[in-house]
Amino acid sequence: MLLRCGLRGQPEILGAGMNPELEQQLQGELERARKGDRGALARLISVLERGGYGAACVERGLSARAADSYTVGITGAPGAGKSTLVNALLGEMVADAQRVALLAVDPSSPLSRGALLGDRVRMHSHAASPAVFIRSMASRGQLGGLAVATRSARRLLEACGWPLIMIETVGVGQVELDVASTTDTVVVVLNPGWGDEVQANKAGLMEVADIFVINKADKAGLEATRRDLEGALASLPQQRRPAIVETVATEGRGAVDLWAAICAHRQAIEESGELRERRLGQLRAELRGFVEAHLEVALDELFATDCADLQLAAIGRGAVDMPAAGDVLLAELWSLVNSPKRR
Repeated sequence: MLLRCGLRGQPEILGAGMNPELEQQLQGELERARKGDRGALARLISVLERGGYGAACVERGLSARAADSYTVGITGAPGAGKSTLVNALLGEMVADAQRVALLAVDPSSPLSRGALLGDRVRMHSHAASPAVFIRSMASRGQLGGLAVATRSARRLLEACGWPLIMIETVGVGQVELDVASTTDTVVVVLNPGWGDEVQANKAGLMEVADIFVINKADKAGLEATRRDLEGALASLPQQRRPAIVETVATEGRGAVDLWAAICAHRQAIEESGELRERRLGQLRAELRGFVEAHLEVALDELFATDCADLQLAAIGRGAVDMPAAGDVLLAELWSLVNSPKRR
């Protein structure tokens, strides 16, 4: 049985109702996207976002990760100027890589799950370029800074031959660590005045950054922030210490230095073999996420059964303790996962 995440991030189990016509149509779209049809590429990403059988069809058509594709993640707290920085960086990337794709994740309303996908507006200078593909994706309430279909969209872009992919996270603070298991180089954007919080954040973004950017470097507090950041990183071996780059994204200052730091980091992890290890870790995280989504569906089914109700009632009247009831439900969950209808 196939499993994919639905539009609102809820997994769907698929098996019956195979649709050969839809599958053929989507394979045709994939072929057109591989030949450079940007409209087909955009439509396929929409299919991945909707989830369900269509998304599963697209996933089956994707080959293994292209060896020459490279992914850069841009993350940081809200208001750090990530989108403006990405806009400045795109020009430098295009000059070297020639073709760049951007997946920009925007926050969603907690009520409607809708989002103002504003990155196309902020990056208007690149939106019409044939060398740049920009796609905004709604987070739809997902933690971790990424949208549900971000990883699938990245794989699609790789399969379509985009050599450089940038992922800008939603900007939700310390929890946006999913970007570390999705991208090859992680850029964390800070602002002057952030230095007082360095110690409190060492267990979060501090540990996933490959490059730190102090954006809005023309503001007061730059030196203190850099000093505190360097102090927090001093315990790391020199060869593993993230670079620190200063930028003023609104003026384009520092974009050249940032692109040089990204290229240097890529070269270092390619030569050391770390890139290969990182990508194995990315595959592990994606596969784990697939399995967790499958189990989540089975859990929802389990807690809709009489078995769960009986155990809850027994706990409520003191006839059974929580661990014992949990063991019963785990055994039932295993039966659900292995039932013939899921094969």
